[in-house]
Amino acid sequence: MCGIIGILGKAPVAPLLLDGLKRLEYRGYDSAGLATLVNGAIERRRAEGKLVNLADRVAAEPLAGTIGIGHTRWATHGRPNEANAHPHANGRVAVVHNGIIENFQELRGELEAAGYAFETETDTEVIVHLVTAHLDQQKTPQEAVAATLKRLEGAFALAIVFAGRHDLMVGARRGSPLAVGYGEGEMYLGSDALALAPLTSRICYLEEGDWVELTGTGAVVHDAADAVVAREVRQTAHSGALIGKGQYRHFMQKEIFEQPAVIGDTLHAHIHPALWTVELPDLPFDLAALPRVTISACGTAYYAGMVAKYWFEQIARQPVELDIASEFRYREAPLPEGGIGLFISQSGETADTLAALRYAKAQGQNVLSVVNVPESTIARESDAVLRTLAGPEIGVASTKAFTTQLTVLACLAVAAARARGAIDHDREAELSAALVEVPARAAEVLNHDEAIEAISHELAEARDVLYLGRGSTYPLALEGALKLKEISYIHAEGYAAGEMKHGPIALIDEMVPVIVCAPSGPLFDKTASNVQEVVARGGRVIFISDKPGIARLGEQAAYTIEIPEIDPFVAPLLYAIPVQLLAYHTAVIKGTDVDQPRNLAKAVTVE
Repeated sequence: MCGIIGILGKAPVAPLLLDGLKRLEYRGYDSAGLATLVNGAIERRRAEGKLVNLADRVAAEPLAGTIGIGHTRWATHGRPNEANAHPHANGRVAVVHNGIIENFQELRGELEAAGYAFETETDTEVIVHLVTAHLDQQKTPQEAVAATLKRLEGAFALAIVFAGRHDLMVGARRGSPLAVGYGEGEMYLGSDALALAPLTSRICYLEEGDWVELTGTGAVVHDAADAVVAREVRQTAHSGALIGKGQYRHFMQKEIFEQPAVIGDTLHAHIHPALWTVELPDLPFDLAALPRVTISACGTAYYAGMVAKYWFEQIARQPVELDIASEFRYREAPLPEGGIGLFISQSGETADTLAALRYAKAQGQNVLSVVNVPESTIARESDAVLRTLAGPEIGVASTKAFTTQLTVLACLAVAAARARGAIDHDREAELSAALVEVPARAAEVLNHDEAIEAISHELAEARDVLYLGRGSTYPLALEGALKLKEISYIHAEGYAAGEMKHGPIALIDEMVPVIVCAPSGPLFDKTASNVQEVVARGGRVIFISDKPGIARLGEQAAYTIEIPEIDPFVAPLLYAIPVQLLAYHTAVIKGTDVDQPRNLAKAVTVE
């Protein structure tokens, strides 16, 4: 959700930085700040709340300087106050940061032991002191950043300036987007090109793992191995639609690749990074005393609720009822006194989900919503709201909204388990750590994009496709089938793997690809037997699993997609990504309208 802008210019940059931050307000934030160099020294102005507060601060205390960085922050590590607002700085380095540094606790311990003093509760401050530590070893700023990046684990976009260096700014990205803008004797950084649109139409998009040196004469881009590389500089129009896609062909592709960053943003809002505990906003009901949770949603959000049902029941031992919103109120289900209705919607305006919410309220239920738009009708009519920090999702087929919904629901399930005494502190810490690991592992999954594209050529020739999964990956089979139907117009169905022999196996032949989501774990052997049944009947299996799973069964599959080994609890978050990419590439190969598929709308506001 956070926004970054950096300017290495000729004239005072503070007004331009403020304007760039205004263009990034759509991302959501609760504090903002600027840092510039004034006579070689780092000067900062920061403020809690809206940008008008920062603008008033700068008006009262003008900020000179022709090089500077700015940031809009959504509170993650630490409260939303001025002390925790970006930029973070010491006397030598100033940094703005989007993303999550997973190993910040380890790094902080090392740096504190070496005598570096921390002033904030954030993960970002470790970057400031780690760069400084390398400078103290007589490294150049560029060498210090390169060495620092090799120590960081997680997803991030960075902009860094150095005391005494009016001629240098360094940027870096891993799992979070960052754009470089080219001006006339001026250079720019932005978390997206929208922030840079008034300044330049010449944009370079850093690739995964890149870092860049900006000077007044241009940019030198390095890859993750520090080799100098060429990146295309594009001429962009100043239209929001074109700029918003960045270097991507479609909004859906862009939004798939934003998932490491937005999952990290959402985790930051719900997990205490030092204590490894889930921290939710105050809820007007007691999670320990709920007789039942009733979940209702539509489409992809319904499948997120389906995963949540597994989590609530297995981890929290919490009874859950799940229903499609368009059916729920017509069933006239009796709802227990003291229960909660949990409603999930990206837009917060879905008509059927809103009707289900109103039915639940009329039945005396507490209402909790999971939405991406806090000003939406569903949010306003709820007793409590848990936000997904996905940012704007333009593609009709939901991707990053789905995985951030899963992120929020996972945190809620852990909180409920703790409240109900179903897990102890050690298990909560394990589950929280598994969640915090997801952004980096999601970035690894995205590295398989080219291989998944190659597999999609076979899917594009199919008329029918089956998806199989067990346990919490069963909803992923349903979601994968939905994605393929939505944007490629190929008929697809998702099944619980154990149900295959109860009918769908009649469809299996060499013309029907079968996509299987099967992480190694307690259910793997059962799923393996289903795969063998498919292969025995000539079916061609696309097998999505981790290294142990592929070692056991990969030879029987036509294709394999390897997923990092993770705690089974968070498997749905990672297995969502390859099924999204399979659908995306298949649709592109078929030439359909990926972002606006026929007959579909982003928000269904009529019943």
